[in-house]
Amino acid sequence: MTTRIGPLAQRYGILIALILLCVVLAAVNDNFLSQRNIINVLRQTSINGILAIGMTFVILTRGIDLSVGSVVALVGVVSASFATTSTAGVIGSPYMPLIAVMMGLATGTAVGAVSGTMVARFSVPAFVATLGMLSAARGLTLIYSGGRPVPALTDGYRWIGTGDVAGIPVPIILFGLVFLLAHFVLTQTRFGRHVYAVGGNPHAAKVSGLPVRRIRFAVYAISGALAGVAGMILAGRTGSALPQAGVAYELDAIAAVVIGGTSLAGGIGRVSGTVIGALLIGVMNNGLDLMGVESYYQQVIKGGLIVAAVLLDRSRKSED
Repeated sequence: MTTRIGPLAQRYGILIALILLCVVLAAVNDNFLSQRNIINVLRQTSINGILAIGMTFVILTRGIDLSVGSVVALVGVVSASFATTSTAGVIGSPYMPLIAVMMGLATGTAVGAVSGTMVARFSVPAFVATLGMLSAARGLTLIYSGGRPVPALTDGYRWIGTGDVAGIPVPIILFGLVFLLAHFVLTQTRFGRHVYAVGGNPHAAKVSGLPVRRIRFAVYAISGALAGVAGMILAGRTGSALPQAGVAYELDAIAAVVIGGTSLAGGIGRVSGTVIGALLIGVMNNGLDLMGVESYYQQVIKGGLIVAAVLLDRSRKSED
């Protein structure tokens, strides 16, 4: 019986923890399970969830991407500058929302590609490369925007963050689509199998003839592109793109990945676990807000969750 409980707890422990947390919060606050609050939790989680899905690709290859918070801000101001009626725009009048979205995706992918090139081609440690990109992207954001917000976004662009389809907010739909696509790529494609192989044993993957450099390059480009999606959702929600946006977002993304069971040593993890990890953080933040707990204590609790998840990961490795 014990031997069966162990693997089940390891595989579904984070889901069980999320369910128990929801039960407790529902018991202590009548508003928690209201439709309005559930939608609000999912909407708030969507940005961190999309960032965390991109981070999952990177961490599966034994990497890390500390630049995603700055990419959120950079993509926000760049894409918003193509969708504003103010003089902060590129030409002072808005382009079609599609153009703004394409520019945002191109910017995020380009930043991720630069990080990927440093890591894959020049063997710069991922921590160093993306830490440098964190600072560089933030600086580019301030240069591009002049340190000022990009206001007066068009309704078409704001729809990304505030619109809905059949009553379901667009950010939640985008979060679901990103999850389904990432899950398919990691579980059903050759590229996904190669990501796990590179993270599990890079030397063996290289000896087997896998394009290790290209795979490492690609995961950082994916992370940058998804950070771009998150940045546009954030700008659309707030109605203006703030150059100070996205500060410390990389920490929440990493937390969701680690809490969701992806190993920092690479090669082990599921994007479904990452989504549950992001939901756990979102539910926890929402519940603590409803109970009036100060944000300072929320940071302490979140840090405890991360440490507990890492200790659990180490205990699994020691058992193996």
